[in-house]
Order: sequence, then structure tokens, then C-alpha cells
Amino acid sequence: MQGEVRNAQGERLDYTYHEAGPESGDSQQPGPLVIIGHGVTGNKDRPFVVALAEGLAAAGVDTLRLSFSGNGESEGRFEDSTISKEVDDLGAMLDAVEDRSVCFIGHSMGGAVGVIRASQDSRIRWLVSLAGMVHTRAFAAREFSDVTPDAGCMWEEPSCPLSQTYMDNMNRIDSVANLGSKISVPWLLVHGTEDDVVPPQDADDIRQRAGSHVETIRLEGADHVFSDDPAQMVALVVAWVRSQTQG
Repeated sequence: MQGEVRNAQGERLDYTYHEAGPESGDSQQPGPLVIIGHGVTGNKDRPFVVALAEGLAAAGVDTLRLSFSGNGESEGRFEDSTISKEVDDLGAMLDAVEDRSVCFIGHSMGGAVGVIRASQDSRIRWLVSLAGMVHTRAFAAREFSDVTPDAGCMWEEPSCPLSQTYMDNMNRIDSVANLGSKISVPWLLVHGTEDDVVPPQDADDIRQRAGSHVETIRLEGADHVFSDDPAQMVALVVAWVRSQTQG
């Protein structure tokens, strides 16, 4: 894939495309495409995101990793980054890839982005939530209640100012749990038992509202970014994606 992708605000979205290796076969028709979206304060170049994209491409699946607007090298202000805006960013990327069958993999806040988009957009044929955020209001209160919006920063990171726009959006959404019943495509929930950013209970809560097409993997000892053993997460996700898209 080549060419510039811009969102509704005209901001360029930075992405890296990993073309599938020889495992993809000789078909002249473009196969499924995986799009990977990051979490809050993240970007497409987080090490486990890169490792996952490379693993999928090596297994024969075209993969695109995306930095949402205001993050990484994408245009836009970080202060304007919200779940709702990133849902629209994902829509712009889906427009750009046209008629490809898409599997979206969202990490953390990107998991909430994926749930909202997949609940209203049939172009997402498969969904993976990695440590996916479900209860957005609770997350914002838990992590940022001691920070003054438009004055302080997320986790004391100067490049990530906490905006009132972000907090208002998190509070308005409140939770994506009830959207679980609106996801009808194959869906994988992956969560580490030692995640202290998004509790594993988030995955349990949305799983209870979803149907039998949802699979859950609980990684013993894994934290929010799978730092101790990213290869285990990559292997499990690659195997699931291949079983769904090439079966």
C-alpha cells in the first residue's frame, strides 16, 4: 500500500505497511489486511506493535500499523486525541484500503476504538482486543483524577498533556461494554493477568455481553504491554488471525 491518508480534519495519518511474505501464496487477489492501532500515549512504533506486525507479515498476512492523529509522526495535536476522533481516523484508513477484508487489532484505548468502529462498520471482518479498554470513565478517573486537565500531563509525560477534551470524551463514552452484543464478527480478547493499567475484569465484562463468536486468552504473568514475553502474545495472535483469515 502506498499513498497519503488523511482524516476528516485533513491531518496526515502516519502508517507503516508490512507486505506479506511467501506464506501468503500466489493469489492475484489481495488477501485480508490487518490494521493495528495503539493505545493512549502510544504510536505505531511501540516494540510489541512492530513485533506483531512483523510476525503477521512473516506468516503471510499483509499488515498495517497506524499512528492515530496527534500521536507519533501523524499530524494533529495530542490534546485533540480522543477515542471518538480515533474511531474516525480508523474510518479514514478503512476508506483508503477500499475493498480489503480487514482485521483490526486494537491495544488498550485502541481496543475501545475497535469495538466502537466494529459495532457500526461492516468493513471490519475480524476483531482483536489486546488489553482492551472497556470502562473509559473508570480508566480516566483511576489514572488521571489527580491531574488538572489543560494544565497537567498524562503520567507526568510532558509530550502528552491531559486535555479537558480527552476527559470529557472518556466520561461521555463511559463504557463500551454494552457494545459487545453488537459485535457479530469473530473476536479475540487477549489480556495479561498482571495488567495494572486496564484490569483483566474489563475483558470479562465485555465478554459477558458478547456471543459465542468471542474467544478469550488470559496470559499468565503478562503486563499491559506484554513486556516480559511479547513473543508469546505475537504467536497466539498470529495463529488466531491465520486460522480466521486463511481457514
